[in-house]
Amino acid sequence: MSEEFIPAAKPIIGDEERAAVDRVLRGGMIAQGPEVAAFEREFADALVGGRECVAVSSGTAGLHLGLLAAGIGPGDEVIVPSFTFAATANSVALTGARPVFADIDPDYFCLDPASVEAAVTGRTKAIMPVHLYGQPADMAALGVIAERHGLALFEDAAQAHAAHFQGRPVGAFGAFAMFSLYPTKNMTSGEGGMVACATAGLARGVRLLRNQGMEKQYANEVIGLNERMTDIHAAIGREQLRKLAGWTAQRQANAAFLDANLEGVVTPPVRPGSTHVYHQYTIRVGEDRDGLVRALREEHRIGSGVYYPIPNHQLSSLAKYAPGLELPETARAAAEVVSLPVHPSLGQADLERIAGAVNALARAGA
Repeated sequence: MSEEFIPAAKPIIGDEERAAVDRVLRGGMIAQGPEVAAFEREFADALVGGRECVAVSSGTAGLHLGLLAAGIGPGDEVIVPSFTFAATANSVALTGARPVFADIDPDYFCLDPASVEAAVTGRTKAIMPVHLYGQPADMAALGVIAERHGLALFEDAAQAHAAHFQGRPVGAFGAFAMFSLYPTKNMTSGEGGMVACATAGLARGVRLLRNQGMEKQYANEVIGLNERMTDIHAAIGREQLRKLAGWTAQRQANAAFLDANLEGVVTPPVRPGSTHVYHQYTIRVGEDRDGLVRALREEHRIGSGVYYPIPNHQLSSLAKYAPGLELPETARAAAEVVSLPVHPSLGQADLERIAGAVNALARAGA
């Protein structure tokens, strides 16, 4: 009998989430209502030091609405990484602004401050780092650049729930920060996003924009969208939030085991002074990255993820914003990285299988 397949990611939905959904369905208020309001308050208190939070229908919606509420629009430029999911740059482009791509730091996969500095122009309005894979970006250095040039600082924290930089929670640095609640994230609401806002004015702007431009029914103040979260999704999110600390600790323990036992690959370092929450455990491998991924799946029944094999600035949808641009560390990461399972459903035997398989393949030159 073959060994059970170990998936790269595994959402955990328990009886508590099912009961919460049933409670909402029995209550009859399914659209945005008291569950959403409670989720916003609880998320704010648990993860972003009490910053006002606004729940929306997806992480991408959160980025888009946050940018619009912050006044980003045609003629503006926002500096973003190319080595990330396309939603980051898409959200900038959707406002009519121009995404400007900067390179990443080779150790931590987040925006390289020197590359950001070189990308600033007279049209730059903001810097939007991504806390990639659960690792915080260098918010100190990026904050200095933003202050020097009079720029706004936003955060794409889609993968970084409960991460910290120099003792401060991710999501509490920028004018706004977006957390994704997609099923494979460290916590989920089924689908959704949360926008943490530095000011009440920005939060009100996001609230207006998510609900057709109105706070009171039929009293539309601005042209808005329909990007609300339902009470069904919020009920799931509230239960997941209660479990997040335990899941995060398990992810960190799983990562520590892999750090100590993997050989022949480059394991992910943690930025000094930071707390990594390991949305992904991302290693660098030799020349045959794709061969290793294939062998893990076919020979060892272990899933993995190759995230962002085509950098954003080379995608057909976004290449027009960066003609001829070369980002060497982005290109190297796109060719070398692979993410191993690190999710809290892994048992000790799973971790030993993963480490043993990677080590055997690395020794064989895969």
